[in-house]
Amino acid sequence: MELVKAALAEALRLLRLQASPTSLQDSGMPAPTRDSPAAPPGLPPTCTLSLVSRGTQTETEVEMEPSPGPPGLSNGPPDPQGGSEEPSGTQSEGGGSSSSGTGSPGGTGSPGILRLVHPPQRSDTARRNSSSSSSPSERPRQKLSRKAASSANLLLRSGSTESRCGKDPLSSPGGPGSRRSNYNLEGISVKMFLRGRPITMYIPSGIRSLEELPSGPPPETLSLDWVYGYRGRDSRSNLFVLRSGEVVYFIACVVVLYRPGGGPGGPGGGGQRHYRGHTDCVRCLAVHPDGVRVASGQTAGVDKDGKPLQPVVHVWDSETLLKLQEIGLGAFERGVGALAFSVADQGAFLCVVDDSNEHMLSVWDCSRGTKLAEIKSTNDSVLAVGFSPRDSSCIVTSGKSHVHFWNWSGGAGVPGNGALTRKQGVFGKYKKPKFIPCFVFLPDGDILTGDSEGNILTWGRSVSDCKTPGRGGAKETYGIVAQAHAHEGSIFALCLRRDGTVLSGGGRDRRLVQWGPGLVALQETEIPEHFGAVRAIAEGLGSELLVGTTKNALLRGDLAQGFSPVIQGHTDELWGLCTHPFQNRFLTCGHDRQLCLWDGEGHALAWSIDLKETGLCADFHPSGAAVAVGLNTGRWLVLDTETREIVSDFTDGNEQLSVVRYSPDGLYLAIGSHDNMIYIYSVSSDGAKSSRFGRCVGHSSFITHLDWSKDGNFIMSNSGDYEILYWDVAGGCKLLRNRYESRDREWATYTCVLGFHVYGVWPDGSDGTDINSLCRSHNERVVAVADDFCKVHLFQYPCARAKAPSLVYGGHGSHVTSVRFTHDDSHLISLGGKDASIFQWRVLGAGGAGPALVTPSRTPSLSPASSLDV
Repeated sequence: MELVKAALAEALRLLRLQASPTSLQDSGMPAPTRDSPAAPPGLPPTCTLSLVSRGTQTETEVEMEPSPGPPGLSNGPPDPQGGSEEPSGTQSEGGGSSSSGTGSPGGTGSPGILRLVHPPQRSDTARRNSSSSSSPSERPRQKLSRKAASSANLLLRSGSTESRCGKDPLSSPGGPGSRRSNYNLEGISVKMFLRGRPITMYIPSGIRSLEELPSGPPPETLSLDWVYGYRGRDSRSNLFVLRSGEVVYFIACVVVLYRPGGGPGGPGGGGQRHYRGHTDCVRCLAVHPDGVRVASGQTAGVDKDGKPLQPVVHVWDSETLLKLQEIGLGAFERGVGALAFSVADQGAFLCVVDDSNEHMLSVWDCSRGTKLAEIKSTNDSVLAVGFSPRDSSCIVTSGKSHVHFWNWSGGAGVPGNGALTRKQGVFGKYKKPKFIPCFVFLPDGDILTGDSEGNILTWGRSVSDCKTPGRGGAKETYGIVAQAHAHEGSIFALCLRRDGTVLSGGGRDRRLVQWGPGLVALQETEIPEHFGAVRAIAEGLGSELLVGTTKNALLRGDLAQGFSPVIQGHTDELWGLCTHPFQNRFLTCGHDRQLCLWDGEGHALAWSIDLKETGLCADFHPSGAAVAVGLNTGRWLVLDTETREIVSDFTDGNEQLSVVRYSPDGLYLAIGSHDNMIYIYSVSSDGAKSSRFGRCVGHSSFITHLDWSKDGNFIMSNSGDYEILYWDVAGGCKLLRNRYESRDREWATYTCVLGFHVYGVWPDGSDGTDINSLCRSHNERVVAVADDFCKVHLFQYPCARAKAPSLVYGGHGSHVTSVRFTHDDSHLISLGGKDASIFQWRVLGAGGAGPALVTPSRTPSLSPASSLDV
């Protein structure tokens, strides 16, 4: 059957080549010649027709001659209310005239060439209309030709990137012969598919060929300048002070080294460096006894293709930020929960507890990276681990309802020869707590534990008798020798100071207490409520203390003078981000209901207020005097940025708001909602007062992104079902049905993720949700993209070539929800989703100095292990 079809198609091709001049003459149209050009109705009279045989299909090729007039079509295709498909109607796409002459989007056509495809049904109709003058003997031959054409169409796939109905001819319900796909015109549009849905984008008239557009990654690069936030909400073992005086902690995939007293900028003159070798969120830290080397453990995750990323421990140098050893790749499950270096032998060994069901405890040789011993510890959560500073063969773990004392025989350092035996701590007459989150070793060998009952227990070695419950069968075990009630609620942290005193940090009461010998309280202070409870304590230089809190703040101070914040952050998923119109400030909001204004130069929180509801989007008025914030209930607020007072409070619908955007002149405010509408408000000059102007109704799904034109009269919007619609706001919030007429419109901002100028940012096989946010720089040179795979991308602008290369930057531990450039394009701000992190990237020019962080990549890739940003 395939051979018959091929033979019929070849016969048809030969018949058409012989009959085409005759058919044209019979229908009253002169045959096209080089001396007497002719064009079908609806095409410019300057077009030259030539017949091109391509496989089994004959196309009419129309060559456009340059015209001195302005580019553009005099009568573009009409556009319906829907935006993803091409409009239907009687006017075909070939009915306009063009002098811009763009090339094929796929790169197969020459600039200035439009390819016109006649569908078989239309061709058959023309032959039937002209067959009355033909002889009866020719009719069987024409009927055979029609059958051959029908068979050939089964094997055809149009090479055009544009159809009348906006669908691929093979998937279009109307087929290639329907009235909605009368002509396919190359050179005026490009088409991409998301989840099988075609999205058509018209090429601006000033672009003659897609080959003229820039290719390759941008000359600009990003360097991580500052990380806002600290992971204290749900992690432990997360705050230490190095020998250099730097404070080391982590958030997302980044380990931050913060200098409280050195370097320009920041609260107290602080600066940051960053270790960025991890591929997923860091869960715990341990500092080597030399105060230089650091071990950091990460959780398991998945990469862009859904393949699992195995948890691992990195041992690295805090001075050079170079990775020295990678320990346990493939040996841990789910993640690394706790770490500890040995002390008695200068940190020769590392103890690791993973997050598997059995919470496997293992001991590793730090220099060789080999495993010396491993054992199942318990099915209950393990929250802390540590070596005795007097004897490396003694290891202690604590967690849910247990304290375990482990004896390790090193096996002469031979991998796998070591043995671990467990002795269970006996509570005896004391109430057994639900959790024991922390412990500390005293100089005399005793151990202090802090528990969920607010008690500090002193554990000493004692001889067990046969009635003592426990495991191990040894004659010597640990028992409780003293108890002190220290806090109301759980004790989250214990810290041994250089003078021998002990600090304890409470959860519910937020108290920080210093204890002397015999657990006598010497001094205490209370952490302010808005910072949360004490999560971790570290001793700094002199009498200085560093305190990490459960609301992701890092405090600096002492017991006498109190504490002030040096690092602050959000505590829940982030979505809303906007940058100030003329200052290096930006505003964020999210699921923690906090609205925060950040000083990008001082790297500090300027102010924050409680919204009482989840904030999802925000935008500054061009005057900078007001900011609009959209909430998840359909309510939106306008706040005075100086007084922080709410000056306007409106509600539109009862669904969440996804975008708010002021027009560039500040006269309008557009609000995109999940009820599929865009609400337009007139705004006073200072942004304080607003009144309803109209609604943009026409989207068939929720609004995701929108942008204003530079003249402030038009809006481009995207929706959840991948529509691109244009609106005439000044003309009464009217839908512009002819989207072709908006191809040359200039946009004040470009945050829409769908559009001709940015369609190259989409990766192959995307499901339409892979890109969360997009932002064009103010100088219109680069585009930053936030994706669902924890990466920030940097593309050249316009990015209108498929599979465009980009620079890829890692560090976030969750989907990146938003990116925005500062007013002068000196920095880029990116938000992590569930990791609640805020990254401030410095934008380096083509000739700017700075570390080479990345290499061009089309898919998310790992960033180098470190960046030195001072």
